Amino acid sequence: MDSLRYPIGDFSYGQPYSTEQVRAAIDAIAQLPQKLSELVGKWADDRLDTPYRPDGWTVRQLVHHIADSHMNAYVRTKLALTEQNPTISPYEEAEWAKLPDSKLPVAPSLLILSNLHNRWVAVWDVLDEAHLARTYYHPGSQKQFTLGEVALLYQWHGEHHYQHAYRLALREGWLTD
Repeated sequence: MDSLRYPIGDFSYGQPYSTEQVRAAIDAIAQLPQKLSELVGKWADDRLDTPYRPDGWTVRQLVHHIADSHMNAYVRTKLALTEQNPTISPYEEAEWAKLPDSKLPVAPSLLILSNLHNRWVAVWDVLDEAHLARTYYHPGSQKQFTLGEVALLYQWHGEHHYQHAYRLALREGWLTD
C-alpha cells in the first residue's frame, strides 16, 4: 500500500541541497503542467473519477489539489521574499478536496497550473543563494522552510501526484490509448 501512497517515496525534510539541485527542481516545476496535461488532459470522466489507490483521491481531485497546493506555495514563496520569516497560513487539503470545485472538469486547474508555473518559475529563475536561504515558518508542521527546500519539496510534490495518475494509467492499461 505504501508504494501506491508514496510511489516515489516520502520527501526527506532538512537535507542539505546544492544550487544545482534547486535549479533541477525548478526545471521540473516548469515542466509539470505540460507533463500532467499530456497524461490526463484528454481523459474522460470515468478515468478522472477513478481513485489512484483504495481510499485515495480520484485523479480529478489530484489535479485540483495540485493547483490548490501550488497556488499556496507560490504565495508562500512571495511572502518569504518580501517579509522576514513570515508565518504562513496552513490549510486543510483533505477538506479542500471535498469542496464543490473539486468536481469540476480538470481543464481549469490544468490551465491554472500552466499559468501559475510560468509566474512561479519567473520568480525562481532570478533567485540567488541568499534568496534561496530566505525562510517561512509553517505552524502546522512547526518547521521553518528555506526557499531552496521549498523548490525541492514542490518538485517532489508534483512528481509524487503525477506518478499517482501515471501508475494508475499503467495498471489500467490506459497508456496505450
